[in-house]
Amino acid sequence: MASSRLRRTGRLALAVLVASTLVAGCGSGGDDGDSADALDAPGAEALDSAGGKTTVEFWHAMKGANAAAVDKLVADFNASSGGKVEVKPVFQGSYDETIAKYKASVQQKSTPALVQVYDIGSRFMVDSKQVVPMHKFIEKDGFNTADIEPNIASYYSVEGKLWSMPFNSSTPLLYLNKEAFERVGADPTKPPKTLAEIGDLAKRLTVKDGGGKTTQYGFGAAIYGWLLEQLLATDGKEYCDNGNGRDKLATKVQFDQAAGVQVAQWWADLVRGGYATNTGRKTDDAQAAFKAGTVAMHLESTSVLRGYVDAAKGKFTVLTAPYPKINDASAGGPIIGGASLWINGVGHSAAEKRAAWEFVKFASGAAQQAQWHTGTGYVPINPKALEEQIDKDWVAQYPQFRTAVDQLHALPPSVASAGCLLGTMPQARKASEDGLEAAIVGAKPAEQAMKDAAASIQPEIDSYNKSVG
Repeated sequence: MASSRLRRTGRLALAVLVASTLVAGCGSGGDDGDSADALDAPGAEALDSAGGKTTVEFWHAMKGANAAAVDKLVADFNASSGGKVEVKPVFQGSYDETIAKYKASVQQKSTPALVQVYDIGSRFMVDSKQVVPMHKFIEKDGFNTADIEPNIASYYSVEGKLWSMPFNSSTPLLYLNKEAFERVGADPTKPPKTLAEIGDLAKRLTVKDGGGKTTQYGFGAAIYGWLLEQLLATDGKEYCDNGNGRDKLATKVQFDQAAGVQVAQWWADLVRGGYATNTGRKTDDAQAAFKAGTVAMHLESTSVLRGYVDAAKGKFTVLTAPYPKINDASAGGPIIGGASLWINGVGHSAAEKRAAWEFVKFASGAAQQAQWHTGTGYVPINPKALEEQIDKDWVAQYPQFRTAVDQLHALPPSVASAGCLLGTMPQARKASEDGLEAAIVGAKPAEQAMKDAAASIQPEIDSYNKSVG
């Protein structure tokens, strides 16, 4: 059933991609829809000559506290625009739901002026030929790209040029239950650095009651493809070929390489040995286990840090450590996660495009990023945000966050840490989860599980590349 859903998703994405490419050639009916410069970046004069108020529809996938932070950011911008621009945020559901609606809007010739798209949708957005590359606005205004964290910017860059503006960025961490460590005489200030070290500690940290029931597992994490991508990157390995899809279109995934098989085998061994819990693919379930104190070590995004600290109050102390490496020889670093902002050109007036850029610039400012970071827990894309007093106060309250910043600055950007640009990356991530799960539950040997998973996505990759080639 899951595989049939995956195939249907892939076919839909392919069909919409072909349609969107054709749409780009004929326009979308807006002021710039039939113009050769639909994908160019207009200057500030576009707003001056527009007259009246320019409205920007902004689709996003933030909910809860994150949605409140979006609304605050938008309200502050609208108030500062002097009546020239009004940004209207519209929640579109999850990341998957948002990009699905975006693809439909391309077919319907009704794209929003601004859209938030998750990291793994980047290749599709580039190939859609609907968007104004962000670097065109940057070059037009002489915008200082030094105000963007290099490791964050590298993910959203193609041939060294930024295509979208990072918005909500996260990095993975190893979360620890301090008291669990202390109970077994382990030093929580000297956290494990490799998978083998996590495995050894997991055995010590696993606790059973008098009846033999496990009350605390040493390790637990969601069977989430993003976590595998991170481990490959920390090992310096590229997830897909052709320079992670950055030299030219990627033609295959490589999560079935030796490092990927090693991760699957390691995870399966811990679960079968009773030292790790298997909560399945839902991140909510894995998060709940850690917050309940039934898991002593846990892999997750820095974006959940505040929620973890708050949930653990009165029960245990949450500590953070750098994301582990596969082995001592691993010399890479993790990949940025989250999403970025894309400005649509086809079907939008020069004023709309310029207004969207003005908001993007505003949202990337130090003060705004400090407000965004402290309201959401995401890593600020502008390093100057950490110098703002509101940010200093927040980090003082949540010192565990320093791990994310230090990790981000520890290594220069690399091809591996930039992540894989692949048109079918959402489906590839799901396929990697199929492989991991098959190995973890013992349905297949780890090597076979990962090879079968990689092979399952090949037809999707081939079809996508044919459609854009």
